[in-house]
Amino acid sequence: MSSLKRKAPPTSASQPKRNGDLTSFFGPPKVTPSTGGTSVTQTTNTSSNTTVDPPPLKFDKEKWVASLTEEQKKLLKLEIDTLDPSWLGQLKEEVTSPSFLDLKRFLQKEMDSRQKIYPPLEDVYSWSRHCPLHKVRVVVLGQDPYHGHNQAHGLCFSVRPPTPAPPSLKNIYIAIKKDYPNFNPPPNKSGLLTPWADQGVLLLNTCLTVRAGQANSHANHGWEKFTQKVIDTVVKVRTRGVVFLAWGSPAQKRCEKITGARHLVLKSVHPSPLSAHKGFFDCGHFKKANDWLESRYGAEGVIDWNLNVSHPIKASPVQSPVVVTASQEKEKTPDEDGPVTELAEKKPGEKLLQQDEFDGEDDEDAIAALEEIAKQEDEQNLRRRT
Repeated sequence: MSSLKRKAPPTSASQPKRNGDLTSFFGPPKVTPSTGGTSVTQTTNTSSNTTVDPPPLKFDKEKWVASLTEEQKKLLKLEIDTLDPSWLGQLKEEVTSPSFLDLKRFLQKEMDSRQKIYPPLEDVYSWSRHCPLHKVRVVVLGQDPYHGHNQAHGLCFSVRPPTPAPPSLKNIYIAIKKDYPNFNPPPNKSGLLTPWADQGVLLLNTCLTVRAGQANSHANHGWEKFTQKVIDTVVKVRTRGVVFLAWGSPAQKRCEKITGARHLVLKSVHPSPLSAHKGFFDCGHFKKANDWLESRYGAEGVIDWNLNVSHPIKASPVQSPVVVTASQEKEKTPDEDGPVTELAEKKPGEKLLQQDEFDGEDDEDAIAALEEIAKQEDEQNLRRRT
């Protein structure tokens, strides 16, 4: 297939609006194993092209919320109000598990100690609203959210304008260009990937939050278990087939249990400048993914990798707004009003980083730290078995 474009890409409703109070955990939105080269995990396709996914799970959200304890309702307010129902219906047991509730208590402590958390809270689950479960056809696995100002917004590798594309995403553009010579990077050095998400590309980080300026600061607190459950849910529910793009050993570790003919796992080194030259540029994943999707879904199933589209920041609205409590309103101070995506305030004598500097956190710090975390997990698992 020579064209990047798919016909009539799906549309979605309006993006969640931002709320000024981001210092409180419950106050944001007001909204209606090789590391070198590339490899493919796929067995002979024995499934029929006419395989149809089961209909979306019928989920009585109000009844489920009514069954929660008051503490659960408080801790899970962000999930109740901003996690798309298609996902919440499948993940309701996971979010009420002791480990996830402990994660939420940890995040609450972070907020209580006035730590700045990225992405903005209304964006933590934006991946679920841009890409409802029943629309997932491709999964791109990221690692840690960007921890700088006006960068992370809940989709891995993606940044909001006017922040330019970070180094890894620039290398992703190069790889797409090799697969599709008519691809051109978006104007103004943009790194916004919502057009992919709106077509069924789940852009999922392993950790969904991070403390400002501190890469991997929320690792090993429970997000890994939750996002693994998200991946497992896709594997189980999307029976017609999904392509998983696993770049780098941490992402590949998340896909190691995906076997059989139902899904396709494409593996490569990470697109970071530290490793992209070891095989990522020539991995061919974008065309391989589309060729496989066309065999499963027909011509309408392929992904348009072009990003030059109008009104790109759209997602399905959440159903119930998060309400700021009276006590949270009292915590607001004038310098904390407004979303964290406003321009940073320059202090006397301080040199502001340019938006495109990224100060290495896209690559050296984050990738090296996550590789170490993956190594530690392997060692812990080995000790348990012995």
